[in-house]
Amino acid sequence: MSQDCQRPAGLGMAARRVTRQVLYGRVAVGGAAPVSIQSMCTVPAAARERALTEIGALARAGCQIVRVAVKDDDDLEALPALCAESPLPVVADVHFDYRLAVGAAERGAAGLRINPGNIGAEERVRAVASAASAAGIPIRVGVNAGSLEKDLRGLAAKDLAGALCESASRHLEAIAAMGFENLVFSLKASDPGVTVEANMRFARGNDFPLHIGVTEAGPALSGAARSVVALTRLLTAGVGDTVRVSLAGDPVSEVLVASAMLTALGLRGDFPRVIACPTCGRCHIDVAAIAGRIEREINGCGRGISVAVMGCEVNGPGEAREADIGVAGSPKGAVLFRRGVVEGPLEGDCAEGLLARIAEMLRE
Repeated sequence: MSQDCQRPAGLGMAARRVTRQVLYGRVAVGGAAPVSIQSMCTVPAAARERALTEIGALARAGCQIVRVAVKDDDDLEALPALCAESPLPVVADVHFDYRLAVGAAERGAAGLRINPGNIGAEERVRAVASAASAAGIPIRVGVNAGSLEKDLRGLAAKDLAGALCESASRHLEAIAAMGFENLVFSLKASDPGVTVEANMRFARGNDFPLHIGVTEAGPALSGAARSVVALTRLLTAGVGDTVRVSLAGDPVSEVLVASAMLTALGLRGDFPRVIACPTCGRCHIDVAAIAGRIEREINGCGRGISVAVMGCEVNGPGEAREADIGVAGSPKGAVLFRRGVVEGPLEGDCAEGLLARIAEMLRE
C-alpha cells in the first residue's frame, strides 16, 4: 500500500528551511520533523469534558497539537486535569494577563501561545519566559495583523507584511535577550498574500520554527481556499514547520483540510486519499455519496492508502490504476478492483462492500 511521502512531480518543492527544533510533549516541531498539524478547541479549558471530547475527535482526525484558551482562573484550575487526560499536547493560549501564562506553564501545559504586545511590560514577558524555561516548554510568539503595536500602524498602512515582520523581529530580539530561545513564531493576516510575504521575509533572518496559517480565514469553503492558497505557497518554498487551517466551525474540518493539503504536497504519508471522478451522464453508481462516506469512514485510519470511486467503465480501473483499491460502476453494477486489475462484481451495498474490503486490506 502507498504509505510513503512522495513529492508530486511538477510542484517545484524547495528544500525545507533548516530550523532549530522544539518539543511540544513528544511532538517535535522544526528541525527534521515532519510538518505537524494543529487546531484549537472551540471551548475554554474550564469546559474540560467538552474540551476533551473535541480533542479526542481532533486526535482521531490526525491532529497532533491542540491549543486551548486560558482566559481566567477557572480555566487555569481546569488545566492540570485537561493536560493529563488529553491524548494530544495542550498549548495554553493566553492574552493580556501574564499571570495566566505563568500559571499554565506551572500546571502542565506543553507550550504557551502569547502575543507579547498584549502581555504588557518587559518584566511581565520576562516572567512568562522564566516560567516556560523552568517547565522546559516552548513559547509561540503569535503576531497578528489585527493586534500590531501602535507605533507600527503607519508602516502597516503602507506595508502590512513588513509591519508583521518588524513586530516579530522585535519580539525575537527582546525575548532572546532574556536568555530564552525555545521559541516558535507565527505571522498571520487574513490576506493570503500578506501572510505569505510576511513569513517569507521573516524566515530569511533566523532559524526559528514557523507556525503558519491565515488568521480569520472564514467559513468552510472560502476559509479553506484562502488557507490552502497561502500555505501551499509557503510549504512549496520550504517554509513552515507546523500548520493550522483556521475555519469557523467544527475544528475537525481544519484538520481534515490540512491533512489533505499535506498529503497532496507529499508532506504527509499517513492520511488516506480518496479519488473520485466528476459525475456525468455515464455514471452507474452514486459517486458523490459513496466517495463522501468512504472519506468520512477512513480519515482516521492512520494509513496512506488510496481509494478510488469511479462512476463508469470509462473512468474506471484504467484511470485509477494507481489506487490501492476501488470500485467502478458498470451497467451490471459495481465492480471491485485493486491496482487497476478488476477482481469481480461487488455485491450488495457498494459503500458497505468497499468499506469491508478496505478493512480487510488494513488488517493485512
